[in-house]
Amino acid sequence: MEVIICPTYADMSRAAAREVANVLYAKPNAVLGMATGSTPLGLYQELVRMHREEGLDFSQVTTFNLDEYVGLSPQHEQSYHFFMHENFFKHVNIPPQNVYIPSGTTNNYKAFCEWYERRIKEVGGIDIQILGIGSDGHIAFNEPGSSLMSRTRLKTLAKPTIDDNARFFAQREDVPIYAITMGVGTILEARELILLANGKKKAHAVAEAVEGPVTSMITASALQLHPAATVFLDTEAAAELKMRDYYQWIQKNKPGAPRT
Repeated sequence: MEVIICPTYADMSRAAAREVANVLYAKPNAVLGMATGSTPLGLYQELVRMHREEGLDFSQVTTFNLDEYVGLSPQHEQSYHFFMHENFFKHVNIPPQNVYIPSGTTNNYKAFCEWYERRIKEVGGIDIQILGIGSDGHIAFNEPGSSLMSRTRLKTLAKPTIDDNARFFAQREDVPIYAITMGVGTILEARELILLANGKKKAHAVAEAVEGPVTSMITASALQLHPAATVFLDTEAAAELKMRDYYQWIQKNKPGAPRT
């Protein structure tokens, strides 16, 4: 696992966007794994800027989103369909038929999850998966205790996740308690993983994921098992890392430095 510590959230977003762009330059028909939430928003804004100002082309790209709330239609303002369309898809040239987001309104969740897994394989697998991290160390909606071999499935959300996401809804009672999510095993099959975290509220979870034991209680710790995982942090999110000085030393002295 590589850890990239950036001075600010904006620097972190630009560095992560360059990583995604490099994948697209090398493979124009790349398959991107997408995440929602406030953390990757800066990354998406930078990719949109690169598309508009530098000609970064998404015309052959296919995308798969990590998750979606159960019970929210694609038109609901808090659905991840709506988030992705408003913040990314409508600003770039990805063909609509190449966009895949889990359905929160399907009549058969088991069948849909099996189809979603098959579809990822049919297009050749995910080349680079973008991830955020929850305050309790979860990735996607793989809550503490989730199997590290789990696949796309229906998941009951934990109280901390509901509490964290309540700020996006009019009242806490409006937050769905179920979601459909890629599993940890599904995520680990991507060829490259990038995890983004910012702010002091994520510092403990980041430290547990990066430097703690690999455990289902911190599902982000599974990234330690991946051969090509990079963690992009701002200084606040990196605050509890015991080996922070070493990570920064690596950044300064690796071939091609500086990266940020």
